[in-house]
Amino acid sequence: MDAAAVNPPAIFFPAQADLADAIAAWRDWLSAERRASKHTADAYARDLAAFLQFLVGHLGEEPSLASLATLKAADFRSYLAHRSDGGLARSSMARAMSTLRNAFKFLDRRGLVHNPALATVKTPRLPRSVPKALAADDALATVQEAGSLHEEPWMAARDTALLLLLYGCGLRLGEALSLTCGELKALSGRGGDTLRVLGKGNKERIVPVLPVVREALIDYRKQCPFGAAPDAPLFVGARGKQLNPGVVQRQMRKLRALLGLAETATPHALRHSFATHLLAKGGDLRTIQELLGHASLSTTQRYTAVDIAGLGKVYDAAHPRAHLKTSR
Repeated sequence: MDAAAVNPPAIFFPAQADLADAIAAWRDWLSAERRASKHTADAYARDLAAFLQFLVGHLGEEPSLASLATLKAADFRSYLAHRSDGGLARSSMARAMSTLRNAFKFLDRRGLVHNPALATVKTPRLPRSVPKALAADDALATVQEAGSLHEEPWMAARDTALLLLLYGCGLRLGEALSLTCGELKALSGRGGDTLRVLGKGNKERIVPVLPVVREALIDYRKQCPFGAAPDAPLFVGARGKQLNPGVVQRQMRKLRALLGLAETATPHALRHSFATHLLAKGGDLRTIQELLGHASLSTTQRYTAVDIAGLGKVYDAAHPRAHLKTSR
């Protein structure tokens, strides 16, 4: 594996000393108080570093706290135009603006920078995306074929258990990979029907576990050749370390080719499928929100659009008058 992938380079912030100290405090706050994951905190840091790098050319010097306070709305718009010209996607531009608002709000609360101009700059509007779920048959086929890609029986059992967990419990891939062997033991201790999951922002939730999922997890761990200490990762790679998400994504690409699925068939699509199929079977939206760990119901409501689209296809295919044209 490339050493840079294991130890990515430190993020460089072109800033004068007072601003550099404030950025360090902001990053500590993100991790300690906001409980942002390392992935999220690093993404925010890269966004802020890109903004500061732009300011170096825009202002002719490394920015300080004082220079941030004097920025006008036009300066922020110039930054957005600069990133747009560089080919940055609208979704990434929206995240970049979210990062700036977060950082400037932190600096304002600390009494370091007050700049009302940023509030007047509109975030690029994003089209409302609809989750890309798999059809029920495709989701089941994906889980059933997951083990066929490995010659090692324990790795075949691992992939089957992992994908079944994503589809059967609606977990994010990162949530599943962060589970420990101790949590699997606790699952059995709670009667084998609930799993404790640590989601975004370190928010904990309890999800029900189907017997078929529990049995797949237990079967995998029985075959796994590596130790099962309580704090050991539940899902491990060939060397016994925590399974890399890139390995799972690569396996899904192979499954897409094997089963003839669309490129939207990703590990996360299994989570979307969990929610969509529950809703189609009459699941309550609030309950699905809790199962997915969504902070806002509006995020869960996106699945209603998928369900309505599915109903439309059923209507068009099955209703005897669906294809009749009206006459005036």
